[in-house]
Amino acid sequence: MAQILRFPNKNEPQSRAQTYGRLIAAFAQGRRDQKDVFWLKENAELLNILHCTGALHGAPLLLSETALAPLRAFYAGAARHLCFFRQYYRFILSICMDLEDLGLVGDGVGHGRPHSGFGSGMSQMGQVPSEALAQWVHQQDLPAHELSDLQRAEARRLLARRGVELEVPGLNERLHRFMDATAQFALPNRKAAYELTHIVFYLSDYGRCDPGLSPAARQSLNHVGTLAFLDRDADLLSEVCIALRYSGQTPSELWEAWLLNHHRGFALLADEVQSAPQLAQDDYHMFLVQQLASGAAGWPGLPTCGSGGGIAVSGPGATGDFAQPLAGGVFRRGHCRRLGNRLGSRLAVSALSGCGRAI
Repeated sequence: MAQILRFPNKNEPQSRAQTYGRLIAAFAQGRRDQKDVFWLKENAELLNILHCTGALHGAPLLLSETALAPLRAFYAGAARHLCFFRQYYRFILSICMDLEDLGLVGDGVGHGRPHSGFGSGMSQMGQVPSEALAQWVHQQDLPAHELSDLQRAEARRLLARRGVELEVPGLNERLHRFMDATAQFALPNRKAAYELTHIVFYLSDYGRCDPGLSPAARQSLNHVGTLAFLDRDADLLSEVCIALRYSGQTPSELWEAWLLNHHRGFALLADEVQSAPQLAQDDYHMFLVQQLASGAAGWPGLPTCGSGGGIAVSGPGATGDFAQPLAGGVFRRGHCRRLGNRLGSRLAVSALSGCGRAI
């Protein structure tokens, strides 16, 4: 089972805004303790998906104060939180910027009024707009402590959202060189695959500008997509399709048809929010990234709230069927045809069929 979000049982149909509000409340209050770094990660991802989904449709998504209220206390104390947990600055910046852009306004808090005492001392760090947070991050040179170009690219993109320019010499060249190394993406490597898709997200500012991908980089995305499709990896395949669309390409119809079928398998179950111990193996990220993929492809948005149960279909994908006989040394001269027949017979129909995920 991979049920991750349950909402209070309501007989009346829920509007999209109400569903967004319930999602925000569930992630902010019902899944993890705010002291847990995974709370920061999950809430940053949820808000980013909501913000980017609005941008895909050409108009900013604005939510009510009521919908965003569960995160008001975090927003109010974000400056102090940032000072004590500066290693999580990217999560904190992202949450605050998305809250502002989604419509949260505080008492005297606005985009154009940085807190005068933010950079000079702890005692005056209360509610501050994200511009001041971004300026402080830049002044403290926190991105310089990152070991990864991917993290530096994310930091640069976040700071740029509030007009703070981060100069990282050679960053774009290194990112493109990584993406252009097509051969490394022709074999399964999930870490490299997710780095590839996220580079496209950051360079394109989540679809707002051209990331300038070369033909080799687009081929790298297609290699990763093919492997993800064979492995029934809806999470990674969704990211590949999003990245292709952000770079002006149309993904494979076969991939998106499978993803749409998978997308239709989600359901928001009517019940109370699940407790944290049940979250270790849930599919929240797959659910969120499929919302972004649905927006990029023009599919329907969030599933409607309903009742009843569901199951998550899991199991090895097709790449495992390929890898095992190859590793066993069956690939020898003259055996290509027999190898192809053998591998073909090992590919179960279920490896390429749609499967539902209940959340």
